[in-house]
Amino acid sequence: MFPLTMTKRRPATATLVLVLVLFECSKQMALAENGVPAIFVFGDSLVDVGNNNFLHSAARANFYPYGIDFRGGPTGRFSNGRTVIDMIVDYLGIPNAQEFANPDTSGDRILKGVNYASAAAGILDETGRHYGERYSLNQQVVNFESTRNDLRKSMDNWNLTRYLSRSITFMAFGSNDYINNYLMPNLYTSRFRYTSDQFADHLLNSYTRQLLALRSAGLRKFVVAGIGPLGCIPNQRATGVALPGRCVDNVNEMLGDFNEGLRSLVTQLNSQYPDSYFVYTNIYGIFGDILNHPDTYGFRVVDTACCGVGLNRGQITCLPLQFPCLNRNEYAFWDAYHPTEAASVVLADRAFRGPPSDSYPINIQQLALLSL
Repeated sequence: MFPLTMTKRRPATATLVLVLVLFECSKQMALAENGVPAIFVFGDSLVDVGNNNFLHSAARANFYPYGIDFRGGPTGRFSNGRTVIDMIVDYLGIPNAQEFANPDTSGDRILKGVNYASAAAGILDETGRHYGERYSLNQQVVNFESTRNDLRKSMDNWNLTRYLSRSITFMAFGSNDYINNYLMPNLYTSRFRYTSDQFADHLLNSYTRQLLALRSAGLRKFVVAGIGPLGCIPNQRATGVALPGRCVDNVNEMLGDFNEGLRSLVTQLNSQYPDSYFVYTNIYGIFGDILNHPDTYGFRVVDTACCGVGLNRGQITCLPLQFPCLNRNEYAFWDAYHPTEAASVVLADRAFRGPPSDSYPINIQQLALLSL
């Protein structure tokens, strides 16, 4: 089903362990000296930290059992605990960015960055409209421009330019454009207007325009996450299209055009804009490795959600006050659509430190250390 494999590591000698620890410490010291001042997060529910709490939206996660393993309880994160972005900011050694929609996100609170991600949002403005309000990619870019205007009040142009160029921009879009648009022909017309490869091109053209808009606004270090294997999420398994224990292959196949196009776009943008750097994170491959080799990562259940209703607990997603599974660290999926904290640990670690097959052409740690 998925091409990636994971090889087991041999036990290291004490000397080798010491060398690796010292090497890691030296990288962390260099990272601190280089100084990633902030992170700006754009995306959907995979990285939303609570924006939709402030919107008139049915796509919310500010209720128990969401956040059951998070130190602050339910916050709007679509997980039992931390998400990928929580872990990446920990690796970077900076605080997590606050949600843009929160009225308190102003003044000094924006100096470490802002999170614009919104559950149900997509690259296309129409995506997810049946959930109500959400910040589409276009709106998130507009929101960033508002933040930049606020930042101008606290620093001069030279410092603002340096600050934005050293910050990390993390972007995670595309899943909803399939799950909450293209794969819902009863609500959206995209399936009738585009073949799957045409739809991928349509998404990539829109994505490119907004990436370049953010670059024009001063951002220079971009992490662009691909789409994971949506045909394997509990929601899609629950459709009954695939045999028990199998993913919905035609859904996964249609994602290939988008992911391959996004990776090629990163190569193209790196060539065209030498003053900027773009990184593609292979979420499909990393999560595919989890699904193909669950024992390697300590997972026992990869086809059923920890919290939800119906077949594979994916027909209706996690409900308020529903009792979730107890062994959450053994589940790859928290609800019908989202990974558990345990799965997010794998995604974040490999995106941050992994080889080019995980993050291309360099990983997030290398991007953070890079001087532009």
